[in-house]
Amino acid sequence: MAEPLWSAEAGGAVYRSRDPVRNLRLRVRIQRVTATGPLPAQASPPPLSTPCGPELLALAARASPGARRRPDEEEEAEVGWQEKLFSQFEVDLYQNESACQTHLDRQYHEEILKLEKVGGRKNYRIFTYTDHDRFTNLEEHCQKVTDSDHEVPSYLAERMANVRRRRQDRKPIEANSLKSKIITWEPSEEFIKNNHVINTPVQTMYIMGDLGPYGKLGQRKYEHVLCTIKVDGNGVITVKPDFTGTKEAYWIELDRQKRELWKYTIENASVQVQQEEEEREQRVFRDLYSRHKEYLSGLVGSEFEMTLPGTLRLFVNGEVVSAQGYEYDNLYVHFFLELPDHWSSPAFQQLSGVTQTCATKAVGWDNVAYFCYPFTLEMFFSQENESEDCLPQWPVIYFEVLSLDFWQRYRVEGYGSLVLPASPGLHILTIPTWRPVELGTVAELRRFFIGGSSELEDMTYVRIPATFKGERLSRFGFRTETTGNVTFRLYCLQQSKAFLETSASRHRVQSILDRLGGFSQQSSVYNVLEAFQRARRRMQEARESLPQDLISTSVSTVHQTQEP
Repeated sequence: MAEPLWSAEAGGAVYRSRDPVRNLRLRVRIQRVTATGPLPAQASPPPLSTPCGPELLALAARASPGARRRPDEEEEAEVGWQEKLFSQFEVDLYQNESACQTHLDRQYHEEILKLEKVGGRKNYRIFTYTDHDRFTNLEEHCQKVTDSDHEVPSYLAERMANVRRRRQDRKPIEANSLKSKIITWEPSEEFIKNNHVINTPVQTMYIMGDLGPYGKLGQRKYEHVLCTIKVDGNGVITVKPDFTGTKEAYWIELDRQKRELWKYTIENASVQVQQEEEEREQRVFRDLYSRHKEYLSGLVGSEFEMTLPGTLRLFVNGEVVSAQGYEYDNLYVHFFLELPDHWSSPAFQQLSGVTQTCATKAVGWDNVAYFCYPFTLEMFFSQENESEDCLPQWPVIYFEVLSLDFWQRYRVEGYGSLVLPASPGLHILTIPTWRPVELGTVAELRRFFIGGSSELEDMTYVRIPATFKGERLSRFGFRTETTGNVTFRLYCLQQSKAFLETSASRHRVQSILDRLGGFSQQSSVYNVLEAFQRARRRMQEARESLPQDLISTSVSTVHQTQEP
């Protein structure tokens, strides 16, 4: 009974190894399984059916049950990675020194002469092509994607199959001149079409078989690829076809007059690592990983920095993104941070900054200047007496936008303020600005021709100045003009031990945080209350200015409308 065989066109396998690829070894065994002569008449198949594969093997076994094999019909060889085994064609070629043109050819010539001195090559039909040999597997170049007989390979398939051929045909570049540009700033369509394929560095090795008839070895038309091994720099090994460990042998059927059938096996002959060596290797890896972990821990720090009890740490990674809607070009922003009571910052912390001067570009109807200026703020809040009735103030960023002309004259384009967000996370805020103006056209003419404009002596006057101690702050007679706006991007982080407390004591410890979180609504609530108070005062002043008889008449009318 014939044993089942696998076609040599079977798919390959992909392996990954951390060991050096030089330790890879393969054992290949090839054997001719059909008779050397033509099949007898009693073993010939019917005319309408053509035997192939295992059927042909069964016919061959019935045709010559006791036939003896010649030495050239069976061979076994063990091949290492990039180990060169010469074929009969290469021996005949490189024996002649005049046929050697390259340094590799001359090296092969010397190796063949050494083999002749020690009795010739040991292999007969099995040989190899290494990564340095000028060989290209045409079957890979003409490999089909579908099973259609009329398939036309696409341009991408041809380019991918041609990668290895282009890499082998390359010539060394002279060191004194470059043959091509490193960067092509304006690639043409033809350049993009020819260079969009990525050439991954892969080393390839072919294990070949010379399946020619007896006495006709050394002809290129009888060479067949038995196995293809590809290895890249990441330790990925591709073997096609796969090792015949769990499968049966592969077979190759030659469409000649004798209908020859060959079978071969591929085995992994690499030396297996002993258990002691494997354990020693694992210990080395563990030691390496532990040292790397200690190195990373030394960079980061072994202990996580914590804040003091009852203290809130606020860390802000900010960015001045852009400014738009201003009258003049070449803008820059000057800003500083004001810390209210109970707030502090480290000594090394810089609480102010100035962006670079940026030209504007037209975006829609506005002229926009993109700064993308980063800054970092770190501050702490601590309140010793939590029974205080006043709400804590939140830090405020005050900024001014200025413009610079050709004569290095600057003008104030606008003032603004930004209260740092009370909630952590990402915040993108767009703050409108304004600038003070004077009556008449003289100030505007001076601003246009000479430069300079009205400025605030204290930038905190944008909100409530820190030096103000009164009850009412009057801005009566202060003339302003609305200008553009500035966009900020803030990444806020908050750290406090109150976040780690248990739910039982969290209500007591979070009194500071609750009051801080409520400050985000404080300004809007105060504005509403102040509006109601102003309306109430105006109504009271209006009532005082009205005659007394009119007030009594209106009150009596109200009482009459309320009666049922």
